[in-house]
Amino acid sequence: MPSFDIVSEVDMPEVTNAVDQAKREVGTRFDFKGVDASFELTDKTVTLKAEAEFQLDQMLDILKGKLVKRNVDVKSLSAGEVQKSGKQCLLEITIVQGIEADEARKLVKMIKEAKLKVQTAIQGEKLRVTGKKRDDLQEVIAMLREAKLELPLQFNNFRD
Repeated sequence: MPSFDIVSEVDMPEVTNAVDQAKREVGTRFDFKGVDASFELTDKTVTLKAEAEFQLDQMLDILKGKLVKRNVDVKSLSAGEVQKSGKQCLLEITIVQGIEADEARKLVKMIKEAKLKVQTAIQGEKLRVTGKKRDDLQEVIAMLREAKLELPLQFNNFRD
């Protein structure tokens, strides 16, 4: 019975490379000369530090540009609030991975409302879709790609 998985994953090595490229660009840009601005990547967060809030916005645009060039979906970033402390402003950006239970239920409901002959099962942070025909599975993929979702989805582990 054909099946595939719906996941929401981010390629962390690509994120690391994008952050390194953004660091280099901030170091060479004229408008950041003499400014204490930096990127710091921890497990699943990127911390931006700068002296002013508008510089954080510029750094965020640089980072998003580098991520797009490396085929990382920008929808997987969740920016927090700007924190001001003394001369520094901090912005923490969380990299969202996995499909939360509420989002998974919404996806299952969407697939069931499409009246396709497939079964959907929530398995942790991913969804398994199975059906008798490969065409039905391809219709599910096409439907989810057309839907305007806030969550970046990938389709993998296709079995025939």
